[in-house]
Amino acid sequence: MGELDGIVEEFLVESHENLDRLDRDLVQLEAVPDSPDLLAGIFRTVHTLKGSSGFLAFGTLERLAHAGESLLAKLRDGDLALTPARTDALLELVDAVRTLLAAVERTGTDDGLDVSGVVARLEAATVASAEGDEPGRGSTGAGAAPRPAGPEAGAEAVAGAEAGETDPEAPRRSAADSSIRVDVAVLDSLVRLVGELVLARNELLQHAGSSRDGDVLRSAHRLDLVSAELQEVVMRTRLQSMDYLWSKLPRMVRDLASQCGKQVQLVLAGRETELDRTLLDAVKDPLTHLVRNAVDHGIEAPEARRAAGKPATGTLAVRAYHASGQVVLEVVDDGRGIDPGRVLATAVERGIVTAAESRTLSPSQAVDLVLRRGFSTAPRVTTLSGRGVGMDVVRTDVEAIGGTVDLHSEPGRGCVVRVTIPLTLAIIPALVVRQDGQRYAVPQAHLVELVRPDPASPTRGVEHVAGAPVHRLRGALVPLVDLGGVLGTHAGPGEDRQQTIVVLRVGTVEFGLTVDEVLDTQEIVVKPLTGALAGIPVLAGAAVMGDGGVALILDVPGLAAAGRATGGAAAATDRTATAPAAAAAEPDDERYVLLRTTPDVTCAVPLAAVDRLEEAPAAAFERLGGTNVLQYRGDLLPLVDLTVGPAGPPAAARVSAPRPGGSDTARPEPTRPVVVCRSRGRALGLSVTEVVDIVAAPRRAAAGPGRAGTLGTIVVDGRVTEVLDVDDLPSATGMTVDG
Repeated sequence: MGELDGIVEEFLVESHENLDRLDRDLVQLEAVPDSPDLLAGIFRTVHTLKGSSGFLAFGTLERLAHAGESLLAKLRDGDLALTPARTDALLELVDAVRTLLAAVERTGTDDGLDVSGVVARLEAATVASAEGDEPGRGSTGAGAAPRPAGPEAGAEAVAGAEAGETDPEAPRRSAADSSIRVDVAVLDSLVRLVGELVLARNELLQHAGSSRDGDVLRSAHRLDLVSAELQEVVMRTRLQSMDYLWSKLPRMVRDLASQCGKQVQLVLAGRETELDRTLLDAVKDPLTHLVRNAVDHGIEAPEARRAAGKPATGTLAVRAYHASGQVVLEVVDDGRGIDPGRVLATAVERGIVTAAESRTLSPSQAVDLVLRRGFSTAPRVTTLSGRGVGMDVVRTDVEAIGGTVDLHSEPGRGCVVRVTIPLTLAIIPALVVRQDGQRYAVPQAHLVELVRPDPASPTRGVEHVAGAPVHRLRGALVPLVDLGGVLGTHAGPGEDRQQTIVVLRVGTVEFGLTVDEVLDTQEIVVKPLTGALAGIPVLAGAAVMGDGGVALILDVPGLAAAGRATGGAAAATDRTATAPAAAAAEPDDERYVLLRTTPDVTCAVPLAAVDRLEEAPAAAFERLGGTNVLQYRGDLLPLVDLTVGPAGPPAAARVSAPRPGGSDTARPEPTRPVVVCRSRGRALGLSVTEVVDIVAAPRRAAAGPGRAGTLGTIVVDGRVTEVLDVDDLPSATGMTVDG
């Protein structure tokens, strides 16, 4: 069969391990036949095999294991004594199971395999008396020649099935041979060592960037590639499928629905989505709380649903998927939803917001109050979800692992809770900024875009609404948080200096963080804070940089909360309520960088594929071996020029002729934007005329056969725009990108 289903593969690996243990235990049991511990262990192993086979619908395996379980039950209870014939029958069971497992791995099923002979001998051994007769030693009864135990017996039991399909000259590795169990502590140590390697790599790359020694540059580049691959492989060893959490939900939902007198259909999607095991454990309690909340408070009783024109059975969907380098968990119900008016009334009553503040909140902001500490609309405390513990605990637990919680609701239609968490906590991509002479790292998971206000503007991009600083970005007001003010490194808000605005998102709310300078993007190794720094809510950890210095890692949700407390984000608004449609992403939308290649042609690149936006001088563009390259951070960046030709990308995307570099010093060629992307594991530059905007839109398939180098199309301002495939673009343009 093709790729094994994950559950079946795990069953095969575990079953092979159990069979090896059964071989040892049965031989040992023959030496000490009255050992209750050995008998009990063998019985449990066969019982587990029977249960798993039944769950996976392997009927032949289940029937075989059931026959062995019946014999072992009588041996365990003392109704029968272990004899050589019964030991032979049990060993023959092991061999037959091993042969059946090989057939399952080969074909995906155990149908058509004949194990009736083994089952008959096990049943004969089970019904025989304990007074010396041994009918299990052959099909003709006592005194018959013993049947062989070992692989030959198992092969005989399934003779004829799959005969001649296996080539003895090319043995195939089984699922058991292709896997190995490793202690989690060993993996933790391996991740720590890879983190130290990443630190050493960053330091070497920084020194190599200033070196003119070609050998040093090549060695540093090679180390960068190898360490990146090693890091990816090591991180993958810690990943575990979401089925680890999903497997417990059906029983939980069934029991909850029964206690509440409701009818609930559970829909699970994304079982194969993988996440770091540490994060899986951390998100287990928040997910349980969300599911309980949906069944207890969200989905109505059958009578109420019928009265509202809904089916009597409510639907609860739990989904998991990857998006922009993160994992998204969604808990969606079609219940009563959340009433913003009731939420506001409760929030005012409990002192969470004032009456004046409640009148300024949009419906989506009112619903978001459910996640505030101390909020609960439950009329009474129950043993289910209303245990006096609010949704703020979910947000606190998720934010503790660098994630966010996003809540959407439509009264009468249902509720969507979206939890976004990083793939791993050990090594993360970050934007390095400088503020008042100190470097800080901002996790890229929260990064939306960078804005450089016009220095000629009298306000330098900062306006004030109700006393709070904001920036007007494409018609929407983005509240500003001054990093220096929050950290206390300078007294004023910094209007007297030219600053960059780092637009960040927490849930549905976006805000701008003003910093002195944006330095770089790096993969950083997260180190925990200790001592007095551990208690600062706007700091999430520390990272050792390439030059040996330390950069503090900023906690983005903590910055948003600190900004509200200091008035810096008091005017925070929900961008999705005021921003243009292109900037307000729906749940299924993706974000794209919109690029202008020629005056009348635009294209888009998925934001997740973009590493950095650069401005490169003409002198840095060179020709090497038929390929355009750009001197970039001490290395040569392969370059695809999208600015040539009238037809637009990708047909016009090709490697251009070399440009003259610096030949006319009186009129130097202006700089050109370069979009640095990640193509098949290494950097690739796209030379464009202009970086236009960041937009959100659903991607759709192009009409007819898609052109090489494209992923599909999006619609921006009513115009169809092609989305480039940065992985396929080099080959589509006849370019070779060496690894």
